Amino acid sequence: MPSNKKEGIIFGLFMCFGMVLIMSFYNTALHGFSSFTVGSAVIQFVITFIVAFIAESFVEPLGRKFALSLPYDKSKDINFIVAMSLCMVPIMVLIMSVYGLILTTLMTGIEGSIFTAYLKIVGLNLIVAFPSQLLIVGPISRRLLAKYIKPSTQKPELNA
Repeated sequence: MPSNKKEGIIFGLFMCFGMVLIMSFYNTALHGFSSFTVGSAVIQFVITFIVAFIAESFVEPLGRKFALSLPYDKSKDINFIVAMSLCMVPIMVLIMSVYGLILTTLMTGIEGSIFTAYLKIVGLNLIVAFPSQLLIVGPISRRLLAKYIKPSTQKPELNA
């Protein structure tokens, strides 16, 4: 887990990259690959990544504060990780689903009411975002942070 502001930003970048990658692929699969081009996918990924990172930078402090206020055994890292996920994923899904609704409306249009379309997008995104964050992106991001950003401070042993 990040222990300072710099590590928090890097960790947030890892998390956003992974979640945007998975959710972009998932949503493209939902809407079909018929109009898919690599150029448009890259542009859409970059814009979505920027939007998600900005949203995450506002949501993370609130999610952390709320997660720490919940009653659970805070001595175990896994409990805090799950609490943070339970606090952040729904809020991020609500925010990013507005973004997704705007994109869908601009690209293909929507049928029926905007509210119904939004609820459908939220539901579809939530069922993929939770397991993706808990089982794939979160563990990979923590591993990357530990391996490349927070190198071990232990002195190497001499094999004599």
